Amino acid sequence: MSELYKQGEDRNQELLFPPCIDDYVNKDNNVRVIDMYVDMLNMNKLKFTNTRKSNRNDGQKAYSPKLLLKIYFYGYLNKIRSSRMLEQECKRNIELIWLTQNLAPTYRTISEFRANNHKALKEVFKEFVLLCKNIDLIGNDIKAVDGAFLRANASKNTLIMKKTIDKDLIKINKDISGYLTSLEYSDSKHKPHNILDKLPKDLRKLK
Repeated sequence: MSELYKQGEDRNQELLFPPCIDDYVNKDNNVRVIDMYVDMLNMNKLKFTNTRKSNRNDGQKAYSPKLLLKIYFYGYLNKIRSSRMLEQECKRNIELIWLTQNLAPTYRTISEFRANNHKALKEVFKEFVLLCKNIDLIGNDIKAVDGAFLRANASKNTLIMKKTIDKDLIKINKDISGYLTSLEYSDSKHKPHNILDKLPKDLRKLK
C-alpha cells in the first residue's frame, strides 16, 4: 500500500549537510520584508523604550526592541492577537523562527513591550501598512523585494497622492487601534489568577 503514496523522509536519518533555517523561508516571503524594514528603523527616534534594565554586561541580556517589533509586525499581518500565541508561534512557526533567529521571548516580555510602546507601535504600524500598500504587499500575493527597492519606497511614502493617503489613513488608524485594543484585551483575559483568592476564607487558612 505504501508504494501508492509519497513517503516522507526518515526522521532519524542523519544528514551530512543539514539545511540552514534560511533554506526553509523562500525569497519572497513577507518575513523578509518585515526583517529588512525593521532593521532600517531608528528605534530611539521613534521613541521606543529601551528594553535593557541596566547598562551592565553581566546577568541575563534583554531582547532587542527591534526583535519584539518584528514579532508584532508578524502578528499584525497574520492576525495573531495574543501575546501567549505569539510566544507559542516563536517556538514552532518556521517563519517566526527565521525572523527571530530562533529566539523566543516569553509572553510577558512581548506583552510588556506592547504596553510600554502603545503610541510608538501605532505610528510605526501605520507607516508600515502604507509602505506595504504602496509596493502592493497587501491584498495580493507578496512580490519579491530587494533591499534597494524597499529603501526607495520607504523614503517615498510621502509621495503617494494626498487624497489616497487621507482615505487610507482613516481605515488604517481604525484597524490598528482595533488590533492594539484586541491585544490588550486578549492579554488581560489570559492573566493568571491566584486560585487562593477564589477559595472560602476557612479553606484559605488551611493553605
